[in-house]
Amino acid sequence: MYGAGAVGCYFGAKLAEAGAPVTLIGRATHVEAIRRDGLLFDSPGATRRVRIAADTGPDAVREADLVLFCVKTRDTADGARALAPLVRSDALLVSLQNGVDNVPKLRDAGIDALAAVVYVATSMPAPGHLLHAGRGDLVIGEYGARPASGSAEKATQPSARARQVAAWFERAGVPCRLEHDLRGELWTKLVLNCAFNAISALGRSRYGAMLDDADVRALMREAIGECVAVARADGVPIADADAQYEAAMRLGEAMRKASSSTAQDLARGRATEIDSLNGYVARRGQALGLATPMNRALSTLVRLLERAAPA
Repeated sequence: MYGAGAVGCYFGAKLAEAGAPVTLIGRATHVEAIRRDGLLFDSPGATRRVRIAADTGPDAVREADLVLFCVKTRDTADGARALAPLVRSDALLVSLQNGVDNVPKLRDAGIDALAAVVYVATSMPAPGHLLHAGRGDLVIGEYGARPASGSAEKATQPSARARQVAAWFERAGVPCRLEHDLRGELWTKLVLNCAFNAISALGRSRYGAMLDDADVRALMREAIGECVAVARADGVPIADADAQYEAAMRLGEAMRKASSSTAQDLARGRATEIDSLNGYVARRGQALGLATPMNRALSTLVRLLERAAPA
């Protein structure tokens, strides 16, 4: 697990509990706590400590069959360059990140990565302490159509390597859905992030309170409409804005007590991923000649808070 934040710790712990040899690679404070006490996996009705290897350096990936790339989007390019000389040519690397352009950045560094869409509500309230609030499933596939590698593999079917990764996760009790081209799913997740993350952070609000306010729902609907317009102009076929809005409402109801990763980053004085979320939609919209005033405003205000947040 390259990036032992909340997502990396959650899926690393699930794999470790299923008997896989796992090493978490992360910040020294987390690594020290996990080495000393194990990872505190705090989940409703199932809190336990998971004994799992942890390190601060990337050398552990040299022998890995599977590398889960879980760093923040702002660190993708640097992380890719660090791993490129270390990852075995026959190893599989999967991006478990927000945003829609991480795999192209990994490919630019020479790593032919798989993509994944992550649906899990987690946070790290203290070093070595994983708090799981809900869900924990993945959608896995190639980024763009991949040429068939043999007669048994059709271009419209999930690739063999995606099926292999899904099988590893499913043995660990992680539900996985496979797609042959994940770009539409990545954009669908981006729409949800753009609807919730910035508003949750700016309003210091959990998802339930956002859904209970008609004016907030209207803001979310406007942000979603812009995202769908940009995705479709970029050639990515995704469901229409009404369907995306209904999906956002269902997610918010299922995770009423959750707050966004953007809100968590601001609360801890850390840089956010806003430039890969609403900020990305605003930039891509500008490049395609589409106005995105809601996403531009939300990303601008979050960046303003970032600059004011104590380190």
